Amino acid sequence: MVTTVDQLLARARAGLDRPDPTRARAELADGARLVDIRPAAQRAREGEIPGALVIERNVLEWRLDPTGSHRIPEAVDHDVRWIVVCSEGYASSLAAASLRELGLHRATDLDGGFVAWAAAGLPTRPVDQGLR
Repeated sequence: MVTTVDQLLARARAGLDRPDPTRARAELADGARLVDIRPAAQRAREGEIPGALVIERNVLEWRLDPTGSHRIPEAVDHDVRWIVVCSEGYASSLAAASLRELGLHRATDLDGGFVAWAAAGLPTRPVDQGLR
């Protein structure tokens, strides 16, 4: 049986409690971590969310697995609340589902992605090309 991308997305989202931008910002204030998985070119076009960790999608699992040798310092255990953000909230849902398979049971994604965050009037900034 062939699975469509829409079916895959629906399965990924079935286990996620996807916060909207306002709730995500409140969760960040309570210790959640925002992870921007957009490619550099997309971040350069759209901008970025101040304070978000930038981890491109192709290395996400390696960086956030708290048992892995390539983890980032913030990946301290399986209880971290990771909120994954992409441009519009599609790739981030698939990424969050993958993180859950690693045992990161609190991982989710931002409903509507960066576009929704910016539309809600929440803080964004241009990407500093000198730092990327």
